Amino acid sequence: MSKLLIVGTVAFDAIETPFGKTDKILGGAGTYIGLSASQFNVDSAVVSVVGDDFPQKYLDLLTGNNINIDGIEIVEGGKTFFWSGRYHNDLNTRDTLDTQLNVLADFNPVVPSAYKDADIVMLGNLHPLVQLSVLEQIESPKLVVLDTMNFWMDNTWDDLLKVIAKVDVITINDEEARQLSGEHSLVKAARKINQLGPDYVVIKKGEHGALLFHEEEIFFAPALPLEEVFDPTGAGDTFAGGFAGYLAKTEDISFENMKNAIIYGSNLASFCVEKFGTERMQELSPADVQERLEEFKKLTQFEIEIS
Repeated sequence: MSKLLIVGTVAFDAIETPFGKTDKILGGAGTYIGLSASQFNVDSAVVSVVGDDFPQKYLDLLTGNNINIDGIEIVEGGKTFFWSGRYHNDLNTRDTLDTQLNVLADFNPVVPSAYKDADIVMLGNLHPLVQLSVLEQIESPKLVVLDTMNFWMDNTWDDLLKVIAKVDVITINDEEARQLSGEHSLVKAARKINQLGPDYVVIKKGEHGALLFHEEEIFFAPALPLEEVFDPTGAGDTFAGGFAGYLAKTEDISFENMKNAIIYGSNLASFCVEKFGTERMQELSPADVQERLEEFKKLTQFEIEIS
């Protein structure tokens, strides 16, 4: 089984949706990616930073899910990264109410020695220079996956392009793909992004599924239609964790197997949105995952009679 190294925030979130609001709860890209990947029982570690205000019970939750936390630095006297947001009625748009970088502002990631030989590296949404610093510490990964967002495109364009040039897979949403490429058509956008470095481009379309591009090949995976969506926070990270976790478990990074990884990522993301924060991911059972995979299968398999 491949080793998976995850880099991303471990943080506090406060979330407001049309269905309610939370006080400070566990959040962060590294957290969602780790909990999602843990469904595959892979050897994984998270590299991140928190303040000494971060509860031990949250660290125990990660280790309880077989996630190595040797790479999570605890800064004495420091405060943990905090994000607060409010979602609109359609749940596709949101307003950021507050962002406090706190200890994240001076974060210098240190990859644990046991994971410098990681096979798969999942670079969660962070400053591109932090992502580059991690890549410089890894020996020879078989696959590097990058998740980024429009904030870095707006503020750290040159550094972001340096990271993109070094990765194998990039996962972004459709709006970000258009911004990064300057193309409206997602097919043209993926082709342009390919030229920046990544062999594979994954474009996430939220409730409308995800697209995988490689050279001239395209694969589309739908999102499962859900009766209730409570909180979309972390769904994209959960998708990325499922994608990377599945590839680490199967040790197969071919285009054909990435199709399966996309389905597993979409499947896990469909659970994430059912409750606030990481709550649903914490109580997820293998039986739940299997049952929903069967639903995915019914949704996507059909025979076409060609006369």
